[in-house]
Amino acid sequence: MELSITVIIIAATSIISFMAFSNHKLLDQFIFYPPAVRRGQWYRFFSCGLIHADWGHLLFNMIALYMFGEIVEAQFVGIFGPTGKLVYLAMYVLALAASVIPTYINNKDNYHYRSLGASGAVSAVIFAGILFHPLVGIGLFFIPVYIAGFLFGALYLLVSGWLDKKGGGNINHSAHIFGALFGIGFAIVAFQAFSDFPVLQNFVDQIKNMSVGDIIQTPGGR
Repeated sequence: MELSITVIIIAATSIISFMAFSNHKLLDQFIFYPPAVRRGQWYRFFSCGLIHADWGHLLFNMIALYMFGEIVEAQFVGIFGPTGKLVYLAMYVLALAASVIPTYINNKDNYHYRSLGASGAVSAVIFAGILFHPLVGIGLFFIPVYIAGFLFGALYLLVSGWLDKKGGGNINHSAHIFGALFGIGFAIVAFQAFSDFPVLQNFVDQIKNMSVGDIIQTPGGR
């Protein structure tokens, strides 16, 4: 049985994150540290997505990646064929870097700033999934009420933008925002440039044809 790219990413990220929990040298080598990047350690744009702060951080990201990644990867394969797996992998890897470019620009001289986690790339996958399936129900874990994905995505970006502007805390909201936007942009460019799949028209058509029950959903019904 062939493993999906999503499962391989989850396995690799989980193993390296687990190792870094008890290996501070590994953590320091992989973490996103803008002054070190400025000194030429560009690999940190990517390595920071392989480590996490704790088990909760890791599990949240990997569960979200699994839930959306399998769907998005299948969508890529369905349109591009076997090459779709490589296109999907490229989106994920490039999103790791793209999501923290603004962070680097704003903190390149900040010797106290550090960031870690795959949230930016996971956001890219989630929002690519919303682009393909805007009416999919999304909600918070353990709360049995969901709203249409495109509405959830809009609220997510608004709240993340507000929290990023507010500042404080240990969450890199900027990475979430730019990862999400990168995922949407990558999917649009890839599908419009290299396939006949009308990704934007598909998005618009689904929203135009939605019903009231698509807006707020509960388990077992829409």
